Amino acid sequence: MKKIMLLPVLLLALQSFAQLSPVNYKEGGQKLSGFSGVPERPSQTKAGILVLPAWMGINDHSKEVAEKLTKRGFYTFVADIYGEGKYPKDTKQAGEQAGYYKSHPEAYQKRIKVALDELIKSGADPEKIIVIGYCFGGTGALEAARAGFNVKGVVSFHGGLGKDASRKNTPIKPMVLALHGADDPYVPQKEIDSFMQEMKDGKADWQMIYYSGAVHAFTEKEAGDDNSKGAAYNEKADKRSWAAFTQFLKDVLKEEKPKVNKIGDSKKGLEKE
Repeated sequence: MKKIMLLPVLLLALQSFAQLSPVNYKEGGQKLSGFSGVPERPSQTKAGILVLPAWMGINDHSKEVAEKLTKRGFYTFVADIYGEGKYPKDTKQAGEQAGYYKSHPEAYQKRIKVALDELIKSGADPEKIIVIGYCFGGTGALEAARAGFNVKGVVSFHGGLGKDASRKNTPIKPMVLALHGADDPYVPQKEIDSFMQEMKDGKADWQMIYYSGAVHAFTEKEAGDDNSKGAAYNEKADKRSWAAFTQFLKDVLKEEKPKVNKIGDSKKGLEKE
């Protein structure tokens, strides 16, 4: 009887992230291990979405996001920023690792670029790429724009918005969406003001949305629900930010109107949830 009851659980485990495949690649001699998602039915645009994880590195959340998008017809790739042998074991190490890449943006940009290359290799249209990131990865999404990579849009979910004051503001070509917790203690107002000025100086097509009652990591269920810790999951902000992201994709890829074939069947490049 117990074997029968365990069967569905085992099957679910085997099916977990079934649409993602591990990919080994390199940058500067460092071995990296990411995850690629190739849709069974690609969207009309064959658009690709690069997912940049939070400071602990690739986790279930980043893979869940990639698989969700793959099922909707997007090519996806979850980037490995740290590399084999350098994954943080705790938040202290994560802070040190993330801090290094924030203070060495060129190194961060190189890791993002090789991940973008892997996304394109999988079949994504190189002219229709979007970069999204969470927390530390949200900072990375903005770095993709600052680096001038050939991407159509970048999205930061509760990410750090600032950069070193010595770095000049440059033109920002991709559309930018910053999704921010209104009570996030880790992103001071001075950083927000600098980000807004950067967007204005760069003549960017940008948006910033605040979510009331939300602190850092509001899309991460693993963060718990205690706002006093500064990082906590917020279901309402999670759902609203995903809806904003979905609309952003439509705007970037101009797929708001589905095509209709001769027999009246609707072919949508971006399906509804």
